[in-house]
Amino acid sequence: MKRESSFKEFLRNRFVRAILLSGLFLQIGIWVRNFAVLLFIMEQTNEDPFAVSMISVAEYAPIFIFSIIGGTFADRWKPKQTMVWCDILSALSVFAVLVTLVFSTWQVVFFAMLISSILSQFSQPSGMKLFKVHVPEEQLQMGMSIYQTMFALFMIIGPVIGTIIYQQFGIEISIAITGVMFLLSATALMFLPADKIVDRSSVKTTVLDEFVQGFKYVAKNRFLTILGTNFFVAGLAIGLIQPLGIFIVTEQLLMEKEFIQWFMAINGVAMIIGGGIALALSKKITPIRMLAAGMIVNSVMISIIGFSEILWLSLIAQFFTGLMMPAIQISINTMILQNAEESFVGRVNGIMTPLFMGAMVLMMSLAGVLKTWIGLVISYQVSAICMIIGVILVLPLVMEKPVKKQIKANV
Repeated sequence: MKRESSFKEFLRNRFVRAILLSGLFLQIGIWVRNFAVLLFIMEQTNEDPFAVSMISVAEYAPIFIFSIIGGTFADRWKPKQTMVWCDILSALSVFAVLVTLVFSTWQVVFFAMLISSILSQFSQPSGMKLFKVHVPEEQLQMGMSIYQTMFALFMIIGPVIGTIIYQQFGIEISIAITGVMFLLSATALMFLPADKIVDRSSVKTTVLDEFVQGFKYVAKNRFLTILGTNFFVAGLAIGLIQPLGIFIVTEQLLMEKEFIQWFMAINGVAMIIGGGIALALSKKITPIRMLAAGMIVNSVMISIIGFSEILWLSLIAQFFTGLMMPAIQISINTMILQNAEESFVGRVNGIMTPLFMGAMVLMMSLAGVLKTWIGLVISYQVSAICMIIGVILVLPLVMEKPVKKQIKANV
Protein backbone atom coordinates (compact mmCIF):
# COMPACT_ATOMS: atom_id res chain seq x y z
CA MET A 1 0.00 0.00 0.00
CA LYS A 2 2.89 2.31 0.82
CA ARG A 3 4.48 1.49 -2.55
CA GLU A 4 1.21 2.32 -4.37
CA SER A 5 0.92 5.60 -2.48
CA SER A 6 4.51 6.48 -3.33
CA PHE A 7 3.90 5.68 -7.02
CA LYS A 8 0.75 7.85 -7.14
CA GLU A 9 2.62 10.65 -5.40
CA PHE A 10 5.40 10.33 -7.97
CA LEU A 11 2.96 10.62 -10.89
CA ARG A 12 1.29 13.66 -9.32
CA ASN A 13 4.59 15.50 -9.70
CA ARG A 14 4.12 18.13 -12.41
CA PHE A 15 7.69 17.66 -13.63
CA VAL A 16 7.25 13.89 -13.99
CA ARG A 17 4.10 14.19 -16.09
CA ALA A 18 5.66 16.76 -18.41
CA ILE A 19 8.98 14.94 -18.85
CA LEU A 20 7.30 11.58 -19.54
CA LEU A 21 4.98 13.13 -22.14
CA SER A 22 7.94 14.85 -23.76
CA GLY A 23 9.87 11.57 -23.77
CA LEU A 24 6.93 9.82 -25.45
CA PHE A 25 6.86 12.33 -28.32
CA LEU A 26 10.67 12.25 -28.63
CA GLN A 27 10.78 8.46 -28.82
CA ILE A 28 8.18 8.40 -31.60
CA GLY A 29 10.08 11.08 -33.53
CA ILE A 30 13.49 9.43 -33.05
CA TRP A 31 12.38 5.95 -34.11
CA VAL A 32 10.46 7.25 -37.15
CA ARG A 33 13.54 9.25 -38.14
CA ASN A 34 16.01 6.43 -37.53
CA PHE A 35 14.20 3.79 -39.54
CA ALA A 36 13.06 6.14 -42.29
CA VAL A 37 16.66 7.30 -42.81
CA LEU A 38 17.99 3.72 -42.61
CA LEU A 39 15.53 2.28 -45.14
CA PHE A 40 15.79 5.32 -47.41
CA ILE A 41 19.59 5.19 -47.55
CA MET A 42 19.55 1.43 -48.15
CA GLU A 43 17.24 2.01 -51.12
CA GLN A 44 19.27 4.93 -52.49
CA THR A 45 22.67 3.19 -52.20
CA ASN A 46 21.64 -0.39 -53.01
CA GLU A 47 22.45 -1.40 -49.40
CA ASP A 48 25.97 0.04 -49.43
CA PRO A 49 27.54 -0.93 -46.03
CA PHE A 50 29.62 2.26 -45.86
CA ALA A 51 26.60 4.52 -46.35
CA VAL A 52 24.63 2.54 -43.76
CA SER A 53 27.52 2.71 -41.28
CA MET A 54 27.64 6.50 -41.70
CA ILE A 55 24.18 6.65 -40.10
CA SER A 56 25.70 5.37 -36.87
CA VAL A 57 28.59 7.84 -37.22
CA ALA A 58 26.12 10.72 -37.57
CA GLU A 59 24.24 9.49 -34.50
CA TYR A 60 27.13 8.59 -32.18
CA ALA A 61 29.99 10.94 -33.15
CA PRO A 62 28.37 13.99 -31.46
CA ILE A 63 28.37 12.07 -28.16
CA PHE A 64 32.18 12.20 -28.07
CA ILE A 65 32.50 15.75 -29.37
CA PHE A 66 29.65 17.51 -27.61
CA SER A 67 28.74 15.49 -24.49
CA ILE A 68 31.09 17.19 -22.02
CA ILE A 69 30.55 20.56 -23.74
CA GLY A 70 26.78 20.09 -23.49
CA GLY A 71 27.11 19.03 -19.87
CA THR A 72 29.11 22.16 -19.04
CA PHE A 73 26.54 24.46 -20.65
CA ALA A 74 23.70 22.52 -18.97
CA ASP A 75 25.19 23.64 -15.65
CA ARG A 76 25.39 27.27 -16.86
CA TRP A 77 22.10 27.64 -18.73
CA LYS A 78 18.52 27.36 -17.49
CA PRO A 79 17.70 23.66 -17.99
CA LYS A 80 14.03 24.05 -18.95
CA GLN A 81 14.82 26.71 -21.56
CA THR A 82 17.71 24.61 -22.86
CA MET A 83 15.50 21.55 -23.38
CA VAL A 84 12.68 23.52 -25.02
CA TRP A 85 15.02 25.33 -27.41
CA CYS A 86 16.89 22.12 -28.28
CA ASP A 87 13.61 20.45 -29.31
CA ILE A 88 12.52 23.54 -31.29
CA LEU A 89 15.89 23.77 -33.07
CA SER A 90 15.81 20.01 -33.76
CA ALA A 91 12.38 20.43 -35.34
CA LEU A 92 13.53 23.40 -37.43
CA SER A 93 16.60 21.50 -38.61
CA VAL A 94 14.43 18.54 -39.59
CA PHE A 95 12.06 20.79 -41.56
CA ALA A 96 15.06 22.45 -43.23
CA VAL A 97 16.32 19.00 -44.25
CA LEU A 98 12.84 18.20 -45.58
CA VAL A 99 12.80 21.32 -47.77
CA THR A 100 16.36 20.64 -48.96
CA LEU A 101 15.46 17.01 -49.71
CA VAL A 102 12.79 18.12 -52.16
CA PHE A 103 15.23 20.23 -54.19
CA SER A 104 18.59 18.58 -53.51
CA THR A 105 20.29 15.21 -53.10
CA TRP A 106 19.43 12.37 -50.71
CA GLN A 107 22.66 12.81 -48.71
CA VAL A 108 21.11 15.70 -46.73
CA VAL A 109 19.18 13.17 -44.61
CA PHE A 110 22.42 12.58 -42.69
CA PHE A 111 22.08 16.11 -41.31
CA ALA A 112 18.70 15.21 -39.75
CA MET A 113 20.57 12.65 -37.63
CA LEU A 114 23.64 14.79 -37.00
CA ILE A 115 22.00 18.04 -35.90
CA SER A 116 19.41 16.50 -33.59
CA SER A 117 22.11 14.24 -32.11
CA ILE A 118 24.27 17.28 -31.36
CA LEU A 119 21.37 19.13 -29.75
CA SER A 120 20.50 16.09 -27.62
CA GLN A 121 23.93 16.40 -25.97
CA PHE A 122 22.77 19.74 -24.55
CA SER A 123 19.21 18.63 -23.78
CA GLN A 124 19.88 15.28 -22.09
CA PRO A 125 22.12 16.56 -19.24
CA SER A 126 19.63 19.38 -18.66
CA GLY A 127 16.92 16.74 -18.20
CA MET A 128 19.12 14.91 -15.68
CA LYS A 129 19.66 18.18 -13.84
CA LEU A 130 15.91 18.76 -13.63
CA PHE A 131 15.41 15.24 -12.25
CA LYS A 132 17.83 16.20 -9.48
CA VAL A 133 15.91 19.42 -8.78
CA HIS A 134 12.28 18.27 -8.98
CA VAL A 135 12.28 14.60 -7.89
CA PRO A 136 12.86 13.71 -4.21
CA GLU A 137 15.99 11.60 -3.73
CA GLU A 138 14.00 8.61 -2.46
CA GLN A 139 12.03 8.61 -5.74
CA LEU A 140 14.98 9.00 -8.14
CA GLN A 141 15.41 5.26 -8.68
CA MET A 142 11.67 4.88 -9.32
CA GLY A 143 11.80 7.75 -11.80
CA MET A 144 14.72 6.25 -13.68
CA SER A 145 12.91 2.88 -13.74
CA ILE A 146 9.77 4.31 -15.34
CA TYR A 147 11.80 6.37 -17.81
CA GLN A 148 13.92 3.36 -18.78
CA THR A 149 10.83 1.14 -19.20
CA MET A 150 9.45 3.60 -21.74
CA PHE A 151 12.72 3.42 -23.71
CA ALA A 152 12.61 -0.39 -23.57
CA LEU A 153 9.04 -0.41 -24.88
CA PHE A 154 10.08 1.67 -27.87
CA MET A 155 12.93 -0.73 -28.63
CA ILE A 156 10.14 -3.15 -29.59
CA ILE A 157 7.46 -0.92 -31.07
CA GLY A 158 9.77 1.83 -32.40
CA PRO A 159 11.16 -0.14 -35.36
CA VAL A 160 7.62 -1.27 -36.25
CA ILE A 161 6.24 2.29 -36.15
CA GLY A 162 9.19 3.68 -38.14
CA THR A 163 9.05 0.96 -40.80
CA ILE A 164 5.27 1.19 -41.30
CA ILE A 165 5.29 4.98 -41.63
CA TYR A 166 8.17 4.93 -44.11
CA GLN A 167 6.62 2.14 -46.20
CA GLN A 168 3.21 3.82 -46.25
CA PHE A 169 4.22 7.46 -46.71
CA GLY A 170 7.86 7.68 -47.81
CA ILE A 171 10.80 9.72 -46.60
CA GLU A 172 9.24 13.21 -46.86
CA ILE A 173 6.24 12.45 -44.63
CA SER A 174 8.44 10.47 -42.23
CA ILE A 175 10.81 13.42 -41.80
CA ALA A 176 7.83 15.78 -41.40
CA ILE A 177 6.35 13.56 -38.66
CA THR A 178 9.72 13.61 -36.89
CA GLY A 179 9.70 17.42 -36.90
CA VAL A 180 6.14 17.54 -35.56
CA MET A 181 7.04 15.12 -32.74
CA PHE A 182 9.96 17.35 -31.72
CA LEU A 183 7.63 20.36 -31.61
CA LEU A 184 5.10 18.41 -29.51
CA SER A 185 7.93 17.47 -27.15
CA ALA A 186 8.87 21.15 -26.82
CA THR A 187 5.22 21.97 -26.10
CA ALA A 188 5.07 19.33 -23.35
CA LEU A 189 8.24 20.75 -21.80
CA MET A 190 6.55 24.16 -21.56
CA PHE A 191 4.54 22.70 -18.66
CA LEU A 192 7.68 22.04 -16.62
CA PRO A 193 8.06 24.16 -13.47
CA ALA A 194 9.84 27.43 -14.17
CA ASP A 195 13.62 27.47 -13.95
CA LYS A 196 15.09 28.74 -10.71
CA ILE A 197 16.53 32.22 -11.07
CA VAL A 198 20.25 31.99 -10.39
CA ASP A 199 22.29 35.15 -10.04
CA ARG A 200 25.53 34.51 -11.95
CA SER A 201 26.67 38.14 -11.86
CA SER A 202 29.08 37.34 -9.02
CA VAL A 203 30.40 34.23 -10.80
CA LYS A 204 33.64 35.05 -12.60
CA THR A 205 34.38 31.61 -14.07
CA THR A 206 34.51 31.07 -17.82
CA VAL A 207 33.17 28.08 -19.74
CA LEU A 208 36.70 26.66 -19.85
CA ASP A 209 37.06 27.10 -16.07
CA GLU A 210 33.83 25.21 -15.44
CA PHE A 211 34.82 22.57 -17.99
CA VAL A 212 38.04 21.91 -16.02
CA GLN A 213 36.18 22.05 -12.70
CA GLY A 214 33.94 19.21 -13.90
CA PHE A 215 36.93 16.91 -14.40
CA LYS A 216 38.41 17.91 -11.03
CA TYR A 217 35.08 17.27 -9.33
CA VAL A 218 34.85 13.73 -10.72
CA ALA A 219 38.53 13.01 -10.00
CA LYS A 220 38.16 14.05 -6.33
CA ASN A 221 34.91 12.15 -5.81
CA ARG A 222 35.88 8.54 -4.97
CA PHE A 223 32.44 7.17 -5.78
CA LEU A 224 32.27 8.83 -9.20
CA THR A 225 35.84 7.83 -10.05
CA ILE A 226 35.13 4.16 -9.34
CA LEU A 227 31.84 4.42 -11.22
CA GLY A 228 33.65 5.94 -14.20
CA THR A 229 36.08 3.01 -14.43
CA ASN A 230 33.11 0.65 -14.23
CA PHE A 231 31.46 2.59 -17.08
CA PHE A 232 34.54 2.18 -19.23
CA VAL A 233 34.87 -1.56 -18.65
CA ALA A 234 31.13 -2.10 -19.20
CA GLY A 235 31.42 -0.19 -22.49
CA LEU A 236 34.23 -2.52 -23.58
CA ALA A 237 32.10 -5.57 -22.76
CA ILE A 238 28.96 -4.39 -24.55
CA GLY A 239 30.81 -2.91 -27.54
CA LEU A 240 32.67 -6.16 -28.24
CA ILE A 241 29.50 -8.25 -28.69
CA GLN A 242 27.22 -5.56 -30.11
CA PRO A 243 28.09 -6.26 -33.78
CA LEU A 244 28.47 -10.03 -33.31
CA GLY A 245 24.85 -10.96 -32.61
CA ILE A 246 24.21 -11.69 -36.27
CA PHE A 247 27.05 -14.24 -36.22
CA ILE A 248 25.57 -15.96 -33.16
CA VAL A 249 22.40 -16.43 -35.22
CA THR A 250 24.09 -17.62 -38.42
CA GLU A 251 27.20 -19.47 -37.16
CA GLN A 252 26.31 -20.75 -33.69
CA LEU A 253 22.59 -21.39 -34.13
CA LEU A 254 22.71 -22.04 -37.91
CA MET A 255 19.61 -19.90 -38.51
CA GLU A 256 18.87 -17.52 -41.39
CA LYS A 257 20.15 -13.97 -40.85
CA GLU A 258 16.54 -12.67 -40.73
CA PHE A 259 16.12 -14.50 -37.41
CA ILE A 260 18.15 -11.71 -35.78
CA GLN A 261 14.96 -9.61 -35.49
CA TRP A 262 13.41 -12.24 -33.19
CA PHE A 263 16.67 -12.62 -31.29
CA MET A 264 16.61 -8.87 -30.63
CA ALA A 265 12.85 -8.84 -29.93
CA ILE A 266 13.41 -11.29 -27.05
CA ASN A 267 15.86 -8.77 -25.61
CA GLY A 268 13.38 -5.90 -25.94
CA VAL A 269 10.52 -7.81 -24.27
CA ALA A 270 12.85 -8.76 -21.42
CA MET A 271 13.87 -5.12 -20.98
CA ILE A 272 10.25 -4.09 -20.44
CA ILE A 273 9.81 -6.82 -17.82
CA GLY A 274 13.18 -5.93 -16.30
CA GLY A 275 12.18 -2.28 -16.05
CA GLY A 276 9.08 -3.30 -14.07
CA ILE A 277 11.12 -5.54 -11.76
CA ALA A 278 13.70 -2.79 -11.21
CA LEU A 279 10.87 -0.40 -10.34
CA ALA A 280 9.45 -2.88 -7.80
CA LEU A 281 12.86 -3.43 -6.19
CA SER A 282 14.03 0.19 -6.28
CA LYS A 283 13.11 0.79 -2.62
CA LYS A 284 14.67 -2.45 -1.39
CA ILE A 285 18.02 -2.62 -3.20
CA THR A 286 20.59 0.16 -3.39
CA PRO A 287 21.58 1.23 -6.93
CA ILE A 288 25.19 0.06 -6.57
CA ARG A 289 24.07 -3.44 -5.55
CA MET A 290 21.55 -3.50 -8.39
CA LEU A 291 24.36 -2.57 -10.80
CA ALA A 292 26.63 -5.33 -9.48
CA ALA A 293 23.87 -7.95 -9.60
CA GLY A 294 22.94 -6.97 -13.15
CA MET A 295 26.53 -7.20 -14.35
CA ILE A 296 27.09 -10.60 -12.67
CA VAL A 297 24.00 -12.10 -14.30
CA ASN A 298 24.90 -10.55 -17.66
CA SER A 299 28.44 -11.94 -17.52
CA VAL A 300 27.08 -15.47 -17.07
CA MET A 301 24.48 -15.05 -19.82
CA ILE A 302 26.97 -13.55 -22.29
CA SER A 303 29.27 -16.50 -21.66
CA ILE A 304 26.39 -18.95 -22.29
CA ILE A 305 25.40 -17.20 -25.53
CA GLY A 306 29.01 -17.47 -26.72
CA PHE A 307 29.19 -21.22 -26.07
CA SER A 308 25.63 -22.31 -26.83
CA GLU A 309 24.63 -24.01 -30.07
CA ILE A 310 21.16 -24.82 -28.70
CA LEU A 311 18.44 -22.42 -29.80
CA TRP A 312 16.29 -22.49 -26.65
CA LEU A 313 19.30 -22.07 -24.35
CA SER A 314 20.58 -19.09 -26.36
CA LEU A 315 17.14 -17.46 -26.32
CA ILE A 316 16.86 -17.90 -22.54
CA ALA A 317 20.31 -16.36 -22.07
CA GLN A 318 19.40 -13.51 -24.42
CA PHE A 319 16.21 -12.96 -22.42
CA PHE A 320 18.12 -12.65 -19.15
CA THR A 321 20.65 -10.20 -20.61
CA GLY A 322 17.71 -7.98 -21.55
CA LEU A 323 16.09 -8.53 -18.16
CA MET A 324 19.18 -7.19 -16.36
CA MET A 325 19.92 -4.27 -18.69
CA PRO A 326 17.36 -1.87 -17.14
CA ALA A 327 18.80 -2.59 -13.67
CA ILE A 328 22.24 -1.58 -14.95
CA GLN A 329 21.09 1.55 -16.77
CA ILE A 330 18.69 2.70 -14.03
CA SER A 331 21.25 2.25 -11.28
CA ILE A 332 23.88 4.17 -13.24
CA ASN A 333 21.64 7.19 -13.84
CA THR A 334 20.39 7.11 -10.25
CA MET A 335 23.92 7.04 -8.81
CA ILE A 336 25.01 9.98 -10.97
CA LEU A 337 22.09 12.01 -9.62
CA GLN A 338 22.61 10.90 -6.02
CA ASN A 339 26.37 11.46 -5.95
CA ALA A 340 26.72 14.69 -7.93
CA GLU A 341 25.91 18.11 -6.54
CA GLU A 342 23.13 19.90 -8.44
CA SER A 343 25.54 22.47 -9.90
CA PHE A 344 27.72 19.67 -11.32
CA VAL A 345 25.10 17.19 -12.61
CA GLY A 346 25.43 18.30 -16.24
CA ARG A 347 29.22 18.06 -16.26
CA VAL A 348 29.32 14.74 -14.43
CA ASN A 349 26.86 13.27 -16.91
CA GLY A 350 28.85 14.79 -19.76
CA ILE A 351 32.04 13.10 -18.53
CA MET A 352 30.52 9.70 -17.73
CA THR A 353 28.68 9.25 -21.01
CA PRO A 354 31.76 9.47 -23.28
CA LEU A 355 33.60 7.00 -21.02
CA PHE A 356 30.98 4.37 -21.73
CA MET A 357 30.29 5.31 -25.36
CA GLY A 358 33.97 5.72 -26.21
CA ALA A 359 34.81 2.26 -24.89
CA MET A 360 31.79 0.77 -26.64
CA VAL A 361 32.52 2.29 -30.05
CA LEU A 362 36.22 1.38 -29.71
CA MET A 363 35.34 -2.28 -29.21
CA MET A 364 32.64 -2.18 -31.89
CA SER A 365 35.31 -1.07 -34.37
CA LEU A 366 37.62 -3.91 -33.26
CA ALA A 367 34.96 -6.62 -32.90
CA GLY A 368 35.29 -7.89 -36.48
CA VAL A 369 39.09 -8.13 -36.25
CA LEU A 370 38.97 -9.84 -32.84
CA LYS A 371 36.40 -12.35 -34.09
CA THR A 372 38.77 -13.25 -36.94
CA TRP A 373 41.76 -13.57 -34.59
CA ILE A 374 40.27 -15.33 -31.57
CA GLY A 375 36.90 -16.59 -32.81
CA LEU A 376 33.28 -15.92 -31.86
CA VAL A 377 33.22 -18.07 -28.71
CA ILE A 378 36.32 -16.49 -27.16
CA SER A 379 35.11 -12.99 -28.08
CA TYR A 380 32.00 -13.55 -25.98
CA GLN A 381 34.08 -14.94 -23.10
CA VAL A 382 36.29 -11.81 -23.18
CA SER A 383 33.12 -9.70 -22.96
CA ALA A 384 31.92 -11.75 -19.98
CA ILE A 385 35.31 -11.31 -18.25
CA CYS A 386 35.11 -7.54 -18.77
CA MET A 387 31.73 -7.58 -17.02
CA ILE A 388 33.24 -9.45 -14.06
CA ILE A 389 36.10 -6.94 -13.89
CA GLY A 390 33.48 -4.20 -13.75
CA VAL A 391 31.87 -5.91 -10.75
CA ILE A 392 35.24 -6.27 -9.00
CA LEU A 393 35.89 -2.54 -9.49
CA VAL A 394 32.69 -1.55 -7.67
CA LEU A 395 32.94 -4.17 -4.91
CA PRO A 396 34.34 -1.62 -2.39
CA LEU A 397 31.20 0.47 -2.94
CA VAL A 398 28.92 -2.58 -2.72
CA MET A 399 30.42 -3.58 0.63
CA GLU A 400 29.94 -0.13 2.17
CA LYS A 401 26.92 0.44 4.36
CA PRO A 402 24.53 2.97 2.80
CA VAL A 403 25.06 6.32 4.46
CA LYS A 404 23.03 9.40 3.71
CA LYS A 405 25.50 12.19 3.28
CA GLN A 406 25.62 15.75 2.05
CA ILE A 407 27.80 16.12 -1.02
CA LYS A 408 30.11 19.06 -1.05
CA ALA A 409 31.90 20.40 -4.07
CA ASN A 410 35.66 20.24 -3.73
CA VAL A 411 37.32 21.69 -6.75
